[in-house]
Amino acid sequence: MKKNCKKTLSAFSLLEVVIVLIVLGIIAAVAVPLYVSAAPMQLKTAANMVASDLEYAKSMAISTGKSCSVVFDTAAESYCIKDSAGQVITHPVHIGASYVISFANDSRLNKVNIVSTGFGTANTVKFDSMGAPFDIAGNSLSNGFVQLSAEGSTLKVKIESVTGYVSIE
Repeated sequence: MKKNCKKTLSAFSLLEVVIVLIVLGIIAAVAVPLYVSAAPMQLKTAANMVASDLEYAKSMAISTGKSCSVVFDTAAESYCIKDSAGQVITHPVHIGASYVISFANDSRLNKVNIVSTGFGTANTVKFDSMGAPFDIAGNSLSNGFVQLSAEGSTLKVKIESVTGYVSIE
């Protein structure tokens, strides 16, 4: 009596190996950006926010016919928009909330630092009813700026004199 001694070997086919490698590649493509530093993206986002908020303050000054200021606090990594009476305005999107932006308290922007401002002797830029930028003393602003940094990278939000044109460098 002979026993059937046939052994079966199991192995992966080439197709199965290729499919597994493709799936691992897709997972890696999704996971790797999560491990890369978020600082450069946060810096760009913060610079865009500062630029748009400066434009908003300028627009508010023009539309109301009254000055509007943006006050930066470099120690607290924050800024706010104030009306001509010096009161923080209400945020147009977050109804009932004051227009105060804090990078330190926002997990999406907490790597960003406000390094310095170039608005004369204070960290305030004021727009008049024509949209022209001035320092806190009322002197015409000569190309003001807000410098932001995150993990060694820096961006500068500039405000041109007379026109109040806002750009990012």
